[in-house]
Amino acid sequence: MTDQDDDLSRWLRTHAHDLATTDPDADDDRDLERLLDIVGDARIVAIGESMHRVHEFLDVRHRILRFLVRRAGFTALVMEGGFAEALTVDRWISTGGPGVRRVLNRGLTYHFGKSQEMLDQVAWMRARAVGPEAPVRLYGMDLPDSAASALPAVQAVLELLDEVDVEYARHVRAELLPIFDYLPGDRSGLAQAAPDIHAYLALPASTRHELTARISDLVERVGARSVESVAATGDPARVAVAVRAAESARAADAFLAAMTAGPTRTWPPANIRDRAMADTVDWILEREPRIVVAAANGHVQKSPFLAPPFVTQPMTTLGQHLEDRWGDDYVVLGSAYGGGSTWLHRPAPEDAPGHSTPFIAALAEPDAESLDGALGRARPGRDYFVDLRTSSDRAAAALDATKGSQQGDHVQLLDARRAYDGVIRLDRVSPWHTWIDEHGLAD
Repeated sequence: MTDQDDDLSRWLRTHAHDLATTDPDADDDRDLERLLDIVGDARIVAIGESMHRVHEFLDVRHRILRFLVRRAGFTALVMEGGFAEALTVDRWISTGGPGVRRVLNRGLTYHFGKSQEMLDQVAWMRARAVGPEAPVRLYGMDLPDSAASALPAVQAVLELLDEVDVEYARHVRAELLPIFDYLPGDRSGLAQAAPDIHAYLALPASTRHELTARISDLVERVGARSVESVAATGDPARVAVAVRAAESARAADAFLAAMTAGPTRTWPPANIRDRAMADTVDWILEREPRIVVAAANGHVQKSPFLAPPFVTQPMTTLGQHLEDRWGDDYVVLGSAYGGGSTWLHRPAPEDAPGHSTPFIAALAEPDAESLDGALGRARPGRDYFVDLRTSSDRAAAALDATKGSQQGDHVQLLDARRAYDGVIRLDRVSPWHTWIDEHGLAD
């Protein structure tokens, strides 16, 4: 160990709080008490994850959500998933019914719902909904269709238009929906977003511009007629959801349109997706007093996203927008890990377009210069969380000497103390418990 490792180790001995378990069903949550010091009075607590589809990250997030609901009055989980699609999951939590796996398969985008961990999560939320305790809502904050098209958001808006604006709904079905016929017929694969986006980029410019114009017309009309829609339905919440879904359709279209510049772009990038997620979080906070936001570290961090060689120019994150808008009401718990294995998928030569084959990959030990590496050397073999804001001068210097957060086989560059208020460090991680089969398909 280096002198900086020793400095960090000494500070962690008195400031790190060991996790007794990651099991959300554990009855004893005394090991989480000091989380309340990190959270304080914040209305938004973001829990990041170094990688998606990791069993321990999903379980510890679920456990912390339950704790914050019970002890601090949090009322909603906001996920990195399509706003329009997640409405069906929240509806199931409220009303129940058969086919919950089908609801999760379709309602949580990026395939995030296809696991026992998420089934356990929504089952707990459903149990609260029918019990004496206050219910916990589930929202998506992301672009529709795994950020591959605006179609699901348009379809969500049509559910309202079919009732309150029938002639315009017919117009949308005749003039806007057929444009989405460019999407491939088979969209069941794990990597379906890739051929979807390629198909969009192959459209003539005139078709793309027509799509943008018709989505914009939809957004403006739904918003402009919201008073009439509330009068017709008597349900302002339903109308507000449709307006928000329309806005997410426009953001998805802008996200895709920005890709058309490709290698000819000479201007800095704009992270349209994260800005749209921040706008949806703002919308949710008009309805919920305190929320848990669940997303990748690279979204929730309070510093720009930079991950060479994949992202070589800094991108403004969801976390930066939320800190700018909400200040101390936004608290971030980043994640770190020491090793283990993870679930990945990659196209095989025999896979059809949009399909890929799952596999389990061993994770190398974290980069020695990463935050994960430093936290592991300083306090090896432990699962714990720590408030980075309490670091001593020497510990701060050790943290500042790290170069970023480990994300699988690469390091995402960041200033740890700027990016995160606290960190949850798990010693070993393992693949999620998914029902996606060996061919990459889920029932």
